[in-house]
Amino acid sequence: MSKATTTNGTAQKPQTIDEHIVEIVCDSGEGAQKAGTLFANISAKMGNGIWTVEIIPAEIKPPARSREGASGNRIRVGSSDMTNAGDKANLVVALNEQVLYGRIAQDAYGPETTILLESVWATDPDPNIRDAYTSALADFSARGLNVIELPLHETCSELMSDPRLGKNIFVLGILCYIYQRDVKIAKQEIANIFAKKGEKVISTNHTLLDAGVEFAKKHIPFTYNIPSMDVKDDLVVMNGNVAVGLGVMASGMDMVSMYPITPATSASHYLAGVFDQAGGFVHQAEDEIAAIGFAIGASYAGKTACTITSGPGMALKTEFIGLAVMSEVPLVIVNVQRGGPSTGLPTKVEQGDLLNAMYGATGDAPKIIMAPATIEECFHSIITARQLAEAFRTPVIVLTDANLATGQTLYKRPVPKEEWLAPPIDQSDWHGGTPAYAWNEETGISPRPIPGQKGGEYVLTGLAHTPESHVAYNPQANQVGCDMRSRKIAALEQTLTPPVVHGDESGDLLIVGWGSTLGAIEEAVDRARKNGLKVSSLHLRYLSPMDVGLEEIFSKFKKVMTVEINYSDSMGSVPHPRPAQLAMMLRAHLMQEVDFWSIVPGQPLRPSQIVEVIEGKLGATKKTKKKNEKAGAGK
Repeated sequence: MSKATTTNGTAQKPQTIDEHIVEIVCDSGEGAQKAGTLFANISAKMGNGIWTVEIIPAEIKPPARSREGASGNRIRVGSSDMTNAGDKANLVVALNEQVLYGRIAQDAYGPETTILLESVWATDPDPNIRDAYTSALADFSARGLNVIELPLHETCSELMSDPRLGKNIFVLGILCYIYQRDVKIAKQEIANIFAKKGEKVISTNHTLLDAGVEFAKKHIPFTYNIPSMDVKDDLVVMNGNVAVGLGVMASGMDMVSMYPITPATSASHYLAGVFDQAGGFVHQAEDEIAAIGFAIGASYAGKTACTITSGPGMALKTEFIGLAVMSEVPLVIVNVQRGGPSTGLPTKVEQGDLLNAMYGATGDAPKIIMAPATIEECFHSIITARQLAEAFRTPVIVLTDANLATGQTLYKRPVPKEEWLAPPIDQSDWHGGTPAYAWNEETGISPRPIPGQKGGEYVLTGLAHTPESHVAYNPQANQVGCDMRSRKIAALEQTLTPPVVHGDESGDLLIVGWGSTLGAIEEAVDRARKNGLKVSSLHLRYLSPMDVGLEEIFSKFKKVMTVEINYSDSMGSVPHPRPAQLAMMLRAHLMQEVDFWSIVPGQPLRPSQIVEVIEGKLGATKKTKKKNEKAGAGK
């Protein structure tokens, strides 16, 4: 622990490193998320790999200086592609000491973490605050954290009347100095993000940025250089919700109907600002039920629509999802998963909606379920979802989550293709005598009459129906309808190719995952393999129908285990432990034993956690565990 020291402006020779994990944490409303986003964008434009995680409290406006109210951003910056949030943070800028406790409780920091801490609380008029600050400093020192106190508030007070409104950009300047970020790029990013607020606001923030750089030169005794990646492709940087929005436009869909819900809302915010340029519009419905009803109506009219929501919204949409299945109306549903049940953890990540997507409807309601594993896949999955929805006349559910939705990373700039777009609405005469549901007995697929086609008129119903869309009164009709709707899923399954194993195609343990855990799982597997463990991983993108070839892949490993962010009973805790959700589905699908490990911390999984699980499963030695701890330590 130390006070800020003056370096007399002496230039520090940067230490070259492969990567660093940086956090900015503060009370809600102090702008740490914006500063973190700017730092990530600047780093990306300088050729570094990035991965960000927003630190968002569950309450909209939690009490100031509360441990539960920690708000901010985690940015992993490296000289190679960053695929996950990593392990312990290397450097943290904290605007009060209490928010640090919120992150310490989440095991975000370790003995090698450096904390740049706002020191204004040491002289606060309230003796309770002063005592809390002094006590925290002693506790942080005992935990092995390297704390450097900085007079940020005092310095920013010289630049503006309310330092709370500008301290985040001042901190950005400090980080630009520490990590040798290009100030010209930083100022351009500031101009971009504040463009609608005018030149005066931009100029003020440029001044704050410059002041932060100069302050760091005098008070920060270290700097780092993170070499750029060897980039040959044209890259873009964005979060998963923006990627979903871009995917909607690239797919040719013209309408998204949704009701605001965390963490899906920013997708509609993005689309609302740009969708009109692609000929589309966003419909904000009065509630989740109305949103999906509007989308189904639009899809029935001929152009497949999309509705975007999160877990509680899926619960409300259940009856309408069943209607879309029964009436065979194409529909794309994006579920940005969060912690549950009920309101649960609205700002935290979880993979808890897989079984809901699979079985959350009355009766037998098969639908296609996809799970993108990266932000790039969030974009491409929407295009594929629209195509599948129309080809199979069925709803397609795309499961993303808060980790993908709010995190940022780089990926290759997509080049739009004409075949991505929805075809024009068919208004030619309907084939005479062809019923509305002329099911192919092998595939369950039928041609789709569009309102307006002469001779194609039929009654759309949620009742069990015959091929002619008449109410199914005889015993055989309902059986045939169920057979045909199920057969579509089997037909799609025949077109899939087996997923690719990460690592050797045989060994002692195969880790199976889905969704946003891809990066953490593969990094963990790579570390374990370097330590001599015979482990590989497999990631599933199709969950209904299930990816193919799994029986053969699993047979080459002594043990198979899923790793997920949803609830399961730990082995031995109860007589018959409930498996994690993918494990449950795999057991039913393959009729074989599949092990599982899952937790629900509301945080993205860390590679070191998964390595420990692998070592525990394979009985790794203490020596191997020490190697893993070294590999996961701050670099």
